[in-house]
Amino acid sequence: MKKEVKIGLEIHGYLATKEKLFCECIADRKAEPNSNICPVCCGYPGSKPMLPNIEAVKKVVAIALLLGCKINERVIWQRKHYDWPDLPKGYQDTLSGSFGAPIGVDGNFLGIEIREVHLEEDPAAWDPETGYIDYNRAGLPLVEIVTEPQFGNAKQVREWLQQLVTAVSYIKAFPKDAGIKADVNVSTIGERVEIKNLNSIYNIVKAIDYEIARQLATKSIERETRTYDERKKITITMRTKELEEDYRFIPDPDLPVLCLDKEFVVSIKKSLPELPTQKIERYVKQGINKKEASVLVSDRELAELFEAVLKFGVDAALAAHWITIELLRVLNWNHKQLSEVCINPKHLAELIKLVQEGKLTELKAKQILNSFVPKSFSPSKKLKETEKISEKEIEKLCRKILEENKKAVQDYKAGRKEALDFLIGKVIEASNRRADSKIVKKFFLELLG
Repeated sequence: MKKEVKIGLEIHGYLATKEKLFCECIADRKAEPNSNICPVCCGYPGSKPMLPNIEAVKKVVAIALLLGCKINERVIWQRKHYDWPDLPKGYQDTLSGSFGAPIGVDGNFLGIEIREVHLEEDPAAWDPETGYIDYNRAGLPLVEIVTEPQFGNAKQVREWLQQLVTAVSYIKAFPKDAGIKADVNVSTIGERVEIKNLNSIYNIVKAIDYEIARQLATKSIERETRTYDERKKITITMRTKELEEDYRFIPDPDLPVLCLDKEFVVSIKKSLPELPTQKIERYVKQGINKKEASVLVSDRELAELFEAVLKFGVDAALAAHWITIELLRVLNWNHKQLSEVCINPKHLAELIKLVQEGKLTELKAKQILNSFVPKSFSPSKKLKETEKISEKEIEKLCRKILEENKKAVQDYKAGRKEALDFLIGKVIEASNRRADSKIVKKFFLELLG
């Protein structure tokens, strides 16, 4: 009998806020250990939480709307109890649990149903081997996105997560360097098994593949929580799986009910940007091929640059080619992200239009583009030094190159066609890439008979 694989995700992402969820401590995971802490986030006796960070609330509502969720108007903070050293209060404040309602429910993103989207605080960073705890992370605002178990394999999970991360980047909800974490539930022949704290899409895929193979090779599966060993590429038992009642959820008496009225939700919905899937459809209608459109929308800043370039009257298909092929080539060569360099859309538009108008050769334009890192400049101001040379100048160069490379001429006349490419290359080099290669070839064919 064929076994049915069911995979569900609990995705956690840090929210891009300046402060923690219930105090004014700076939300900086990479600061000096224990430098951004206070009595509230460290759980000192008698300390009381502030009202929740409004920016965190707005970002979670925006994520829930992005995923097609219905927004609950009244949500109650719950205390989720468990006894681990990383939890200074002895409980975690969360908008989920037995007696509460999450911010968003019943969504759907790219065919996968979203059970809930809720907001909670992060525990501290605890190293079980040394016992060291860094409380900078305690109290950071987290979003949790819970899917239904509708994935059938690791490849499907990877592709869906990549598109999720891209979509969320358009509302700038996550810090650029934060990434995501996930708990993965896998079921094949019996009870589901949860794999905790997977910290990258790569590890999520590897853990799922291993766990599916492990379960299918086992006669019976018990409900448990496992962890993934990155070095051994295997999952390992942590503990038996807790049930919801094990967390002893109770409403937090120190935090008021969070009311998300319709006006508040509508204002956030109106501010949502166009989704990547919608952009692809629009770009294809503009004459861009789907492959290049997909590359453009895979990076929010790349899509923004593309649309800014179009405002200067550049042909859409030509702009897409220069950005997805040539600009990315330059960035990859320099090991840079677009956010790490300063590319003025006007300068890039100028460069493309000079090629389009026949004033620059493509080779010369590519050379100029190489110099746009780390900061672009106006190519029009250097046009006299870079513009195409005349046909008269090209003919003169061709005659000179033929005179200097008589062996190549003999090779060509003897039937070695690659000799012509050699001669053309010599003219391009001598003209500092300012000679049009098609015109160079035409003159050589005439001069060589």
